[in-house]
Amino acid sequence: MDRGSAIDLARQYFDSGRFFTELSALVAYPTESQNRDRRVAMEAYLSEAIEPILDGLGCETRLFANPDEAGGPFLVATRVEDRELPVVLCYGHADVVVGQQGRWSEGRDPWTLTAVGDRWYGRGTADNKGQHLINLAALRLLLDERGSLGFNLTVLLETGEEIGSPGLAEFARQHRDLLAADVLIASDGPRLRADTPTLFLGARGGVTIELDADLRAGSYHSGNWGGLLRNAATTVTGAVATLVDGHGVITCPALLPGAPSETVRRMLHEVRIGGSPGDPTVDEDWADRSLSDAERVFAWNTLEVLALEAGDAASPVNAIPGRARAVLQLRFVVGTDLDGAADAVRAHLDSHGYPMVGVRVLQSFPASRTEPDHPWVRWAIASLERTVDGPVAVLPTIGGSLPNHVFTDILGLPTVWLPHSYPGCLQHAPDEHLLVDVARQGLEIAAGLFYDLGTADPATRPPRPAGRAGASDLAPTAP
Repeated sequence: MDRGSAIDLARQYFDSGRFFTELSALVAYPTESQNRDRRVAMEAYLSEAIEPILDGLGCETRLFANPDEAGGPFLVATRVEDRELPVVLCYGHADVVVGQQGRWSEGRDPWTLTAVGDRWYGRGTADNKGQHLINLAALRLLLDERGSLGFNLTVLLETGEEIGSPGLAEFARQHRDLLAADVLIASDGPRLRADTPTLFLGARGGVTIELDADLRAGSYHSGNWGGLLRNAATTVTGAVATLVDGHGVITCPALLPGAPSETVRRMLHEVRIGGSPGDPTVDEDWADRSLSDAERVFAWNTLEVLALEAGDAASPVNAIPGRARAVLQLRFVVGTDLDGAADAVRAHLDSHGYPMVGVRVLQSFPASRTEPDHPWVRWAIASLERTVDGPVAVLPTIGGSLPNHVFTDILGLPTVWLPHSYPGCLQHAPDEHLLVDVARQGLEIAAGLFYDLGTADPATRPPRPAGRAGASDLAPTAP
C-alpha cells in the first residue's frame, strides 16, 4: 500500500457511512462528567464502545481507577511491535459537557447523531468523541491494510477533561513508565477556521481570581450616607480598573508575559482570526493594539471580567451596597508566573490604595507548549502539507485550555495537536456538531500522518532520545 492508497481508504471509509454509524454508537452514551450519576455511562463507554476498537488494533487494554475521587476512570491501551520503533501516545477524553436536552434546535436529542446538510449534530461529536474516533479509525485502516503500524502505540482516554481533568496529573506521575513515549499526537479543540488545516503545540493556562470588597453588613441609604461611606461596588470596579482598563488592556505588569519570540511572531504573521460560520466580528479597538489579532489570542495574556455582583440590577434600591465581588480570569501563555499571580495582584491592589479588597484564587491550570522548531513539529507539518497539497496553520498554543502540561511537563513529551473541528462547532452549547468536510479531511490527514510515521526512513524520522523508556521497552504484544 502506498500513501495515496492509505488516504483513499480513509476517504472511502468515511463516504461509505461506516464512520457515521460508529460515531452514532459513541454519541449514544451520555458521558456527562459534570453529572456524577453518569459514571456508569462513562465506564460503559470505555469498556463497551472503545475497548473493542482497541482490541481490533491488537492492543492490551486496562482500566484504571482515578487517584482523585472527583474524576472518573482512565483507559490505557498499548500495542508494541518492535522495541526499536518510536512510541506514539494518543490521547482523548470520553466525557462531554451536560447534554442540555430540550434546548436543541428542532427538538434534536443530544444523544442521537443527526445529519442535517453538512452538519452532524450530537453531544460529543466535536468534543471529543468524533475527534478521537477519527484517529482510531485511521490507525485501524492502516493496520487492516498492511498488518502493522510501523510504530508502537499507547492510547490514553480520560473521563474528566470537561471538569478540569481531576487526577490526570497524578495518574501520569504514578504511571510515567507506562505512558512514556516519543511524541504525543492528539486531537481536540478547533482548527483556526473550517477551511484551514491546523496544528497547535500547546495551550494557554488560566487562573480565576475573585476580588471581594466585604465592607459592612447591610446597605445604607444613598441620600443620607452617600459621600460618607465607601461604596463596595465602586471600590471593586476601581480595583478591577487598576488591573485591566476599560479597553481590555492589562495594566498590571506582573500579569503580562515577555514579548513573543521572533519565531512565534513569524509563525503567526499570516494567521487571520475569524471568518468561519457563526464567528463574531473582532473588535478593532479592544486590548493591546500593538499586537496582531493572532498574537493577542495565541501568544499573549488576556484578563477578562467574568462576573460582577453588587446589589440587584433588576430591582435597584437607593442604598449603598456593603459588599461587592468580581470574578476575573487571566488566560496566559508560557513565561507567566502562575504561582505568583495571587501575590502579584495583592501587592498591586495595595499599591493602588485598595487594601480593603480581598483576593482569592478560585482555580488555576498551567500553560505549556512545544517549541515550534522541534523535530517532531517540523515532521508533522511536512506530513500535513503533503496531504493537503499546501500550507497549514501552525499555532504555538490554542486560546482555550487542555491538559497539555501533563504531557510536556510531567511526561516530558513534544506535543502535536491536530484538531478535527472548527470554531463554530458549538461544543459546549446546544446544537454541537461535527462539520462533514472538516471530519472527512481530518481522517485523510490522520491517515497520511500515521502512514508517514510507519513508513519513515529511520534517517528522516525525528531521533529517539537516548534511554527513552516506554511501551517499546516491553515484550511485543502484536505480531
